[in-house]
Amino acid sequence: MSAAGTPWADGEEPARGPVRPSGLLDVLGVASVVLDAKGRIVLWSPQAEELFGYSADEALGQPAARLMVHKEHLDLVIKLFADVLSTGRGWAGAFPIRHKDGSTRLVEFRNMRLLDDRGDIYALGLAADQSTVRRLEQEVALSERIVSQSPIGLAVLDTRLRYVSANPALERIDGVPAADRIGRTVPEVLPHLDADEVESSARRVLATGRSMVDVFAVGRTPADPDQDHAWSVSMYRLEDAVGTVLGVAVSVVDVTEQYRAGLEAEAARRRLALIADASARIGTTLELDRTARELADVAVPELADVAAVDLLDSVVGGRRSSLGPTETAVFRALAVRADHAVDALEAADPPGQIARYGPDRLVTRCVRTGQPVLVARVEDEDLSCIARSPEAAVLLGRAGVHSYLAVPLTARGEVLGALDLKRTRNPHPFSEDDVLLARELAARAAVQIDNARWYQNARDTALTLQRSLLPRHPSVTGGLEVASRYQPAGSTVEVGGDWFDVIPLEGDKTALVVGDVMGSGIGAAATMGRLRTATKALASLDLDPARLLEHLDRITDGLDQAIATCLYAVHDPHLRQCRFANAGHLPPARIRPGRPPELLDLPTGVPLGVGGVAFSTTTVGLEPGDQLVLYTDGLVETRRHPLDERLDTLLSLLDDPRRPLEELCDLLLRKLHQPDNHDDVALLVARAQPPA
Repeated sequence: MSAAGTPWADGEEPARGPVRPSGLLDVLGVASVVLDAKGRIVLWSPQAEELFGYSADEALGQPAARLMVHKEHLDLVIKLFADVLSTGRGWAGAFPIRHKDGSTRLVEFRNMRLLDDRGDIYALGLAADQSTVRRLEQEVALSERIVSQSPIGLAVLDTRLRYVSANPALERIDGVPAADRIGRTVPEVLPHLDADEVESSARRVLATGRSMVDVFAVGRTPADPDQDHAWSVSMYRLEDAVGTVLGVAVSVVDVTEQYRAGLEAEAARRRLALIADASARIGTTLELDRTARELADVAVPELADVAAVDLLDSVVGGRRSSLGPTETAVFRALAVRADHAVDALEAADPPGQIARYGPDRLVTRCVRTGQPVLVARVEDEDLSCIARSPEAAVLLGRAGVHSYLAVPLTARGEVLGALDLKRTRNPHPFSEDDVLLARELAARAAVQIDNARWYQNARDTALTLQRSLLPRHPSVTGGLEVASRYQPAGSTVEVGGDWFDVIPLEGDKTALVVGDVMGSGIGAAATMGRLRTATKALASLDLDPARLLEHLDRITDGLDQAIATCLYAVHDPHLRQCRFANAGHLPPARIRPGRPPELLDLPTGVPLGVGGVAFSTTTVGLEPGDQLVLYTDGLVETRRHPLDERLDTLLSLLDDPRRPLEELCDLLLRKLHQPDNHDDVALLVARAQPPA
């Protein structure tokens, strides 16, 4: 009742006009019969006609007992009727009634005495088919048992989505007694639950009549206020027998275990995806700094907000390192990556910088022991053991570093350095699962980093050897002005075996040599040095070019299956000619003033080391001002273009015979040498001069 005494709640309006029938009375089909003091029928409802078979015209005015009661029960009925009228006490029970069709039916009766305003006495009989009553009683009892004993939380909300009832299972699920929730909405009862989706879903069910299954809700309840739980909520609209909307029925199943298992599975999936991503992204080259950057890029932001990759400086130099308990660790910073953490980035060591960390620092402990160091929740006093300096500790505190993890970079049993991880924006501390993931990333990256540092050391050695073997020739020798370039291959591959030489000979003559040893690395560089030395010694004998290549071929054949191409030329300024012999090398280009540049048509020959094939000498005119361009295949060969097309491009760049030779070398390298070319380049350019 409202405050005014009306049978509706505050804010609700009473129904105006006719209202559709609804409720249990209609399901029961309750019949109403009124008898006067003599037992005659004076009122007869339509439900009575349906229950007993007699129309109102047939029943009104008739003695009820004689119309509906079997003869053997007549005296009993008359006595019961008299008792109700004389005492005023009602009577209830089941009684066999004769239907108009002659059959007998058990009918539930509720009989009571009525008085009108004149004091006249009447008897009211309310009747329903007993089988219908029993069926409804059983259904109600069954429903009550199901609701009270169900392990699933069940509740009924009215049309304003306020609790009407809740079963014991729901009380256990959310810890709220049924009495404390009646008349309140879900957000009012459970303020720490993400109830907006549940309530909006209930409104849709109420409005459309379409049921909703597995509406997901996550939050905390009085049953367990410290932990998040998850529930699967299903809803359907409640209607009575004639379709009047009563509210929404709600079922709640606690799916916290499945929810947490799903979170763990999703976390495991992300970890596997991160490891797969790391396998694809880390170690794409053999460049040490780039490999370290790739590791930092993979770690941020999936694993950490700040990541730094530092190697022990001795390891970078190719030496093994072992730290004693009181020794300072000397690191070379290779990479650092931060996600929206400017102060933390400023506190990190810049890539390329040497940094010293005392024995009390956590990263020092990590590389000394070869074990991860985890500080799940960083306190202010921990920052001094994480940062390199007090100033850096202040920056880390300002950045909001709240969790720290350092894992060693270990490859082939040697600790190379550490992967240093911090969290600032990610609110979760590093967990043991994060430690396992970081160790897996570090282990995979460490192998790539180790490969890169050994390759870098080997490449530096080979490059140093190769550069030491290349000539340092004067710009003018005999009758030639000479310029040259050597361009190592890209940093992702090993040093090749390309070489060139300019050898002064007697009589103002000059020998020009360009060659390419197949293979790479120190072995190729060493073979190149031996062939260059042999070529220089044979050239001093003033041999015919073809004869000289025959000697080189025999020497190469004895160099452990070495193969090399070589172009050998001897320029004579007095005869104004140049003699060539070719061992499988690309043809040289000749530039003559007033004429288009050309590739000399020389017999190609076979590479040195093949053996059994004679070489030939070709003589070509070379007037003062004419130029020769000798080169190795790294200048013109690519994987994307035909060789003829690249040679045409070379000739198109030789369009100015007056261009200084140094500028010409730079132009050819700039225009022809591709950044991704995996071969080194030797380039030798000579311009004929009048004899001295």
